[in-house]
Amino acid sequence: MRAQPQASHFINGQFVEDTAGRAFDVIYPATGEVIARLHGATQAIVDQAVEAAAKAQVEWAKLKPVERGRILRRAADLMRERNQELSELETLDTGKAIQETLVADAASGADAMEYFGSVISGFNGEFVELGGPFAYTRREALGVCVGIGAWNYPIQIASWKSAPALAMGNAVVFKPSENTPLSALALAQLYKDAGLPDGLFNVVQGFGDAGSALISHPKVAKVSLTGSVPTGKKIMAQAGSEMKQVTMELGGKSPLIVFDDADLENAIGGAMLGNFYSTGQVCSNGTRVFVHEAVAELFVSRLVERTRAIQIGDPLDPNTQMGPMVSLAQRDKVLSYIEKGKAEGANLVCGGAVPALQGLENGFYIEPTIFTNVSDDMSIAREEIFGPVMSILTFKDEGEVIARANDTEFGLAAGVFTADSARGHRVIAALKAGTCWINAYNLTPVEVPFGGYKNSGIGRENGLAALSHYSQIKTVYVETGKVDSPY
Repeated sequence: MRAQPQASHFINGQFVEDTAGRAFDVIYPATGEVIARLHGATQAIVDQAVEAAAKAQVEWAKLKPVERGRILRRAADLMRERNQELSELETLDTGKAIQETLVADAASGADAMEYFGSVISGFNGEFVELGGPFAYTRREALGVCVGIGAWNYPIQIASWKSAPALAMGNAVVFKPSENTPLSALALAQLYKDAGLPDGLFNVVQGFGDAGSALISHPKVAKVSLTGSVPTGKKIMAQAGSEMKQVTMELGGKSPLIVFDDADLENAIGGAMLGNFYSTGQVCSNGTRVFVHEAVAELFVSRLVERTRAIQIGDPLDPNTQMGPMVSLAQRDKVLSYIEKGKAEGANLVCGGAVPALQGLENGFYIEPTIFTNVSDDMSIAREEIFGPVMSILTFKDEGEVIARANDTEFGLAAGVFTADSARGHRVIAALKAGTCWINAYNLTPVEVPFGGYKNSGIGRENGLAALSHYSQIKTVYVETGKVDSPY
C-alpha cells in the first residue's frame, strides 16, 4: 500500500492504533487501488484524544499569544518546506491534480498558520471608559475544539480550523473525512516537529459515530464542521442541545452573473474555475452561471471550446489539469444528475460522459460538463451536485437576475463579471451570499472571512472573524469609588 501511515490516529504527540475500531480502506481515485487501511475510532480513542487535549490546553492558554504565534509560524515554514510531499499525499488521497494541490492545499494551510501566528498578538479585548469606573474585556480560549473535515480539501480544512483555534489558546481534536484521512496525520506530525506541545492537535479517524462521540463529549466546548447541509443540521442540533458553540461551513448552489459588458475571456475563465477546479468538488462553486442574453451565444461557444481543451489524466502528472472524482459513489451521483438534466430538458453541449483513459480504466473519472437551456426549476439548477457540471441560464436585466440568483436555500458565494464598477458593487450588495467576488471567482485568501448566509452556514473561517469564533468574551467592570447601594 502506497501511503500507509504509522497508525490510524495521532493522540498526545504519538501515533496510536486500536484495531477494535471499524477497518476501512483508503482508495486512490485515479486507479481504484487500495493505498492504505485504517481503523475508525472507538470510544476509548475518542476519550483518550479529548482528555489529552483538555490537559494540554490549560498550560497552552497561559502562554503569551506571541509565543503561541511563534510555533504556528514555524509550522508554516515547515509546511512550505514539505509542500511537495504533502501535495503528493493529498493527490493520492483525493485524486486532485498535482498542479492544483501544489498551490491550493498545503500552501493555503501554511498561509493560515502564518497569518494567525502573526495577528494573534494584537487580538485583544477593549477598554471602556465609564466616567470614573471603567470596564475591560478579555478574549479567552474556549477549551477543546472539535474540527470535522470534508474530503475535498483535507489538509487545507484541517489547517484553517486548527490555526486560529491554536493561536487563540485552544486545543484541537480533528476528525477528517473517512474518504481522505491521510494528510491530517501528516499535519499532526508537522505540528509536533514545529514544537507544538503534545496533546494540542490530535487526529481521530472514523465515521459519523466517531464525530457524534466527539461532539457529545462533556469536555468539548466547540464544534467546527465543513460539510453538507444535511450533515450540518444534524451536528448543529446535537451540539446545540448541549449549548456548545458551532461554526458551520456548508454547501452552496452559487450564482455567477455575467453582464453584457464583461470581458468574456475573463468571465469564461472565472466560470471554469468556479465549476471545474478540483473536478468541481468545491462548496463555493458558481454552478449557476447567468449570462446576459446579448452575449450568451458567444459565451457558450468559447466556453465549450476552452472546456474541451482541458487535459484529463493521471493526477500525478504535472500536465494534467483535471483528475478523477474522489470516489465511485460521488461519480455515480454526478452522473445521475447529468441524466436528470437531460431528462428535464436541458441541452447537453459538452461532456457528460466517462472518458476512456488508458491505464486509468478503474479510476473515477468524468468529463467536465456544460448544460444550456437550463431553467431555474430544474434539479441541476437547484440542488448541489458537487461535481464538474455547469448550468448556463440567460437573463435580460439586472433586477431579474438578482431575484433569480437569490431564489435558493443556499447563500455561500456569488460572483459578478462586469466592466461597470458601480453595477458590480450594487449587484453584490443585493445578493444574499456571504463570500462574493467582482471580476474573479473562488479566490479565498486567509486574510478575509469565508462563509455563507442561510443554509450555507453559520460563522466564518479565516480573517479576524475566525479568532472571534474560537474565543469567548469576558467583561470586567472595575469600580474606582464607593458602591452606590440603596440598602
